[in-house]
Amino acid sequence: MARKIGSRYTAHQILGRGSAGTVWLGEGPEGPVAVKLLREDLASDQELVGRFVQERTALLGLEHPHIVSVRDLVVDGNDLALVMDLVRGTDLRTRLERERRLAPEAAVAIVADVADALAAAHAAGVVHRDVKPENVLLDMRGPLGPGGAHPALLTDFGVAKLIDSPKRTRATKIIGTPDYLAPEIVEGLPPRAAVDIYALATVLYELLAGFTPFGGGHPGAVLRRHVTETVVPLPGIPEELWQLLVQCLAKAPASRLRASELAARLREQLPILAGLPPLDVDEPDPADEDAADEPVPSAGAAGEQPVRRRGAVSLVPGAKPDSNRDTHTSMRVPAPDELAGGAHGTARAPRATGAPRPGSARHRATVRRRRITLGVAGVVVAALVGVGAWWASADGDTEPPHGTRSTSAP
Repeated sequence: MARKIGSRYTAHQILGRGSAGTVWLGEGPEGPVAVKLLREDLASDQELVGRFVQERTALLGLEHPHIVSVRDLVVDGNDLALVMDLVRGTDLRTRLERERRLAPEAAVAIVADVADALAAAHAAGVVHRDVKPENVLLDMRGPLGPGGAHPALLTDFGVAKLIDSPKRTRATKIIGTPDYLAPEIVEGLPPRAAVDIYALATVLYELLAGFTPFGGGHPGAVLRRHVTETVVPLPGIPEELWQLLVQCLAKAPASRLRASELAARLREQLPILAGLPPLDVDEPDPADEDAADEPVPSAGAAGEQPVRRRGAVSLVPGAKPDSNRDTHTSMRVPAPDELAGGAHGTARAPRATGAPRPGSARHRATVRRRRITLGVAGVVVAALVGVGAWWASADGDTEPPHGTRSTSAP
C-alpha cells in the first residue's frame, strides 16, 4: 500500500526492515528512490533522530560514484525519512552467503571500490564507523570489473560521525558491529578514519576466507580478540596482498594505510590475481565459537525456525537482514584488566579436522577431561609406587629363619 512521505515522495514497496526503521522503494520528482523511514514509535527518541539528522548532514554534500548519495531529509509530523539513491542490485552479504567466499580478484576489486568511497568520505571529514558487507551494495546494472565484480557502493552512514564534532553517544557505549570494530574503539578511544580501514580489511579477509578473523561467539569475546589476538595467515594468496592485509589490521591506527593508498595498492594486485580460484581454507566450526558464552541458535520443536537476530537494513530488494552479527552494539567499554585477561595469541589458528578451536567451550571441556585423566593416572601411579616401596622395605627388614645362614660368594 502506497504512503506519502512529505509532500514530494511516495513510498510503494518495503525493501527491508530493521530495529530502527523500514526501507521503502519510493518515487520522487526525479524518479525512483530508496526511502529510509524511522519507525513512528521511535520518532521521539532523540538519539535515533540525531543519527538520521547526522547521516543527512554527513552525506548530503558527498558526491562519489561509489557512495550511495542522500538526496533529501524529510521531517513531516511523525515521519522522519532519508531519501537516497536507489541501487538496482544486491548487497555484498547476500552474495557472500550465496558463494561462501569470492575469488581473490573479485574480492580485491570490490574492496578497492569501497576504499575509494572511504577516501572521499574521509576527505570530507566523515568517518563511516560501520563498514561491513551489509553496507556494501553491488550495482547489477553497472559494467563488470576485474574478476566479474559489479561496481560496489558504500551506504548507510547512519552511525557516521563528523570528525571533531561533539559526541552524540555516552562514552560507555560502543556503536558498530563487533566483528569489524577496530581495537581503539573497543578501548574507548575516539573513532578516526583508521577505524574504517581496519573494518574494510576485515571485510576483505572475510571475502577471501569465508569468515572474519576475530568473529564468533559472545560479542564480548569478539571485542577482546580484536585487542589481544593476531590474525591467522591465509594460504594461497600472494605475499604482497597478505602483507597489505596485515598492515591494515594492525592494532596501532597509525600503522594502517590511508583509504586512497589502500585503493591504489589493491588495484596494483589485480593483474597477479587474475584467474585465481577462491581459497580452499578450513572454516571454523560454529559449535566451537565460545558456545559456553553464547549458544549457537538452533531449531526447537518440530516446525520451529531458528531464532534470527535482526540487524542492518539493505537498500535493495531481496537483501536479507543481518542475521549473524549485532549491529550498533550497545554495551559498556571493557575495562583494561578485562581486555588483558583474554588469550594472547593467534585467532582461529589452523588445526586438525575435527579438533576444537583453542579457547572454545569444546576445547576447555577436552582440557578438563585430560586433566582429570592425568590426575587419576597420577594417583594410581603414586599408589603403586608406594605399595612397591612398602614391599621392598618389608622384604629388607625380614630376618632369615632360625638355623639358616645366608650364603654369598667367597
